[in-house]
Amino acid sequence: MTSQLTPKQIFENIQQTIDHYVVSLVSYSEAQFIYKSNPEVWSLGQLYEHLYITSNFFFLAQVVRCLEHRKGQMGGEKNQYGDNIFKHNGFPPLKFKIPEVLQGPEPIAKTRTEYQHLLLNVITDAEKLIETVTSDEGEYKCFHPVFGWLNAHEWYHNLDMHLRHHLRQQQELTSLLPINLV
Repeated sequence: MTSQLTPKQIFENIQQTIDHYVVSLVSYSEAQFIYKSNPEVWSLGQLYEHLYITSNFFFLAQVVRCLEHRKGQMGGEKNQYGDNIFKHNGFPPLKFKIPEVLQGPEPIAKTRTEYQHLLLNVITDAEKLIETVTSDEGEYKCFHPVFGWLNAHEWYHNLDMHLRHHLRQQQELTSLLPINLV
């Protein structure tokens, strides 16, 4: 099952979700932004770092690789998990643990002000790809370690789904903030 949304529609979702994250930044103090309720839980800042890094250096990078026919192959299929996320236009409402082989160091947060600019740059970069993703035939694919072989359009859509998936985590982390932390 391939995404039924056009790249333009996907971009509008990406823009709306990132706009939400950017607007939310003003509601946190710097202390709240780096607060960790326990060692096993990310801070909001770490969440934002994850969103920025994965958007640029995983999802958009894979879109470009597919478009340039690099580091992938012609053809290939998604697995059942890949089929399922596209069928439902999103990840299931579950918490996921990044496979240990893919885990890097714990994210180190930048300042709230930096994310205002960095996330707006993600929107700009995603917008630049609309036309080429739209015209791509979708035959060249790069491997996703959880979902299987995805083409440029699917990687682009996966960015949207990933950003939306983390809205739940943002809400949860916000609810864990101590009221008196400013």
